[in-house]
Amino acid sequence: MSDAITYADWIAVDWGTTNLRAWAMQSDGQAYDQATSDKGMAGLTQDQFEPTLLALIEPWLGKPETPIIACGMVGSRQGWAEAPYNSVPTKPHAVLHEAPCADQRIKMYILPGLKQNDPPDVMRGEETQIAGFLASEPQFDGVICLPGTHAKWVHISAGEVVSFQTFLTGEMFNLLAKSSVLRHSVGDGSDWDEDAFVEAVSDTLSKPETMAARLFQIRAGDLLQGVSCGTSRARLSGALLGAELAATRPYWLGQNIALVGAPKLNAIYAAALQAQGLTLTQHDGDPMTLKGLTAAYKDLIS
Repeated sequence: MSDAITYADWIAVDWGTTNLRAWAMQSDGQAYDQATSDKGMAGLTQDQFEPTLLALIEPWLGKPETPIIACGMVGSRQGWAEAPYNSVPTKPHAVLHEAPCADQRIKMYILPGLKQNDPPDVMRGEETQIAGFLASEPQFDGVICLPGTHAKWVHISAGEVVSFQTFLTGEMFNLLAKSSVLRHSVGDGSDWDEDAFVEAVSDTLSKPETMAARLFQIRAGDLLQGVSCGTSRARLSGALLGAELAATRPYWLGQNIALVGAPKLNAIYAAALQAQGLTLTQHDGDPMTLKGLTAAYKDLIS
């Protein structure tokens, strides 16, 4: 946080399970200061939410009822106040949920997550990145992929989320790499074999039913052939992502594709998709979150 003290016209907040980020905003949508904390929702009790936020944003408060626009797990059942899911099809930044505040200097609004009843699926937080992307690309029609621990594939048409699918690919990678027999083969370093990754993606994409066998082959390759950790790690990632791409083929085949997420994860997904001859664009997820919160604020005051 900078030393300068300027009162915020409004405050943007991204509050997840493990982290809290806040931006002091001007009415024109420009952030002049920001602050971060490791006090995510998972580590707090209900009575700690408001004091924790106030401790972070105190220097920015100078007006009565400064609006706070928040997204993420802050709106979950275990969060500050539950913001019920909106059903698709819907615009990603729909009606805000007003949450109670004890401190009269702030007024809290929480973005609702999205739900899909058939097949059942939910998102909370990603809808704000989608809203930010659409604020920058209002004419976009196609598919947005949001790589992450729980990757989302989202069909966009006429500015609305039509449908979406969530994949545990990132969580499965972490579990297998850290807790399964494969932990002895993949290591925990940053070594990476790009060719092995692309080959594994293509192999599993063509025959996704063989994925479980291919995963054990990673261990056998280490034991019998001395395959390096970098190659084994890339093959694990490629096998899992290949299965994800096989399942999402109806989403991405013949569609405009935009990747919205952390640049490192975007690059991995881009390599997998480009190896299949697809073209796409890549967008850092953090700026999209702030743009999405800004779009929600503009809707609030309009």
